[in-house]
Amino acid sequence: MNSTDFIVVPIPTKVAAFVRETNRAPGYGHPAYTEVATGHGPCRHCLRTFNLGQEQRILFTYNPFHGLERIPFPGPIFIHATSCERYPSDAGYPRDLLQHAAVMNAFRKGQELIARKLVTEKGAHNAAVLDLLANHDVDYIEVRDLDAGCFDFRIESRR
Repeated sequence: MNSTDFIVVPIPTKVAAFVRETNRAPGYGHPAYTEVATGHGPCRHCLRTFNLGQEQRILFTYNPFHGLERIPFPGPIFIHATSCERYPSDAGYPRDLLQHAAVMNAFRKGQELIARKLVTEKGAHNAAVLDLLANHDVDYIEVRDLDAGCFDFRIESRR
């Protein structure tokens, strides 16, 4: 298995557009909050890190399991305040995030946690993904920031 055997799933473009247009969290209606970036992020739509002190970002509540699983697990995420292009699903692990520690939660359908890996070494992310996906019980991986604990994106196997 190699890095072309998985796809990266950032938040949908329609979710980012909804938040930018309404300044509300999808599914919850909570107000969204816009501020100058004080942390690396990433933007959950383009999966690029923020330019600290320069770019505006929007904070809102998001359920990464919406449409995928029955039980919600909402939490805070950021997107660019201005429109950005969605990260291509076939582009492999996001380059901007290879320098940041991650928690990779590997799930089977039904939200059953199969395995968890903490990736703390720069550049060890692809190997961790491939190792988790080698387990045929794993249907998808939820990637979270190790420091903040918030959802970054999902990974699915192509098998």
